[in-house]
Amino acid sequence: MKKTWQPEELVEYWTLLPEELALLNQKNDENRLGFAILLKFFEIYARFPENNQEISKNVVDYVAKLLDISPQKYSLLGFQLMPRLKRINVQKLYRPSTGNNDAYPNLQPILTRAINWDLIRQQYDQMVKYATALRLGMAETEAILKRFTRGNLLHPTYQALSELGKAVKTIFLCKYLHSVELRQEINAGLNVVENWNSANSFIFYGKGGEIATNRLSDQELAVLSLHLLQISLVYINTLMIQEVLST
Repeated sequence: MKKTWQPEELVEYWTLLPEELALLNQKNDENRLGFAILLKFFEIYARFPENNQEISKNVVDYVAKLLDISPQKYSLLGFQLMPRLKRINVQKLYRPSTGNNDAYPNLQPILTRAINWDLIRQQYDQMVKYATALRLGMAETEAILKRFTRGNLLHPTYQALSELGKAVKTIFLCKYLHSVELRQEINAGLNVVENWNSANSFIFYGKGGEIATNRLSDQELAVLSLHLLQISLVYINTLMIQEVLST
């Protein structure tokens, strides 16, 4: 089982086709990511994965980027996504605890308040309950968010999830700033998607690259036409590479 997929392999094997995206449109974000990965995995290996270890992290990052899914939502769902954060120079690290304001002297300019671990401990059972419901497809994200936002975002479980997100983000930022290899891996993976999207914007130029009609048949025709152009470009590029290698 492959542990790491090269950028060109991600594009070839894990890019979602229009008909696959149409299937995903009926699902919430949590189910979309899991369903998409299971679908592509089955196409490659003719079976479903037995555990999460069979899914490499750069595959999850690549598919999540394609689906425009935020990484911080999935720490409780068994996924660890690795985004390339914009404006890294203004990001803040949350302190692990109170009462140690003089610790980490070299990090003082980017440190902010401490994580509220007591709130996370108090709401842990509720957080696991909601995460399990999302993972098993027993609840919709929109329904849970509506419950959280009824009290002007004062729901204690929502606040605990927010605190957990701050902790996850701080841990990720520390790893990101510490590891050159991690930064290179993230940039390489995300550049594949961005380059692919920029190519789509170039060949799908009408109406600024947007589908401007509400008619389903016209939308399907536009997406299929774009897919045909994508396949043609990949085929031509392959022929050109073969010609260069044969000389």
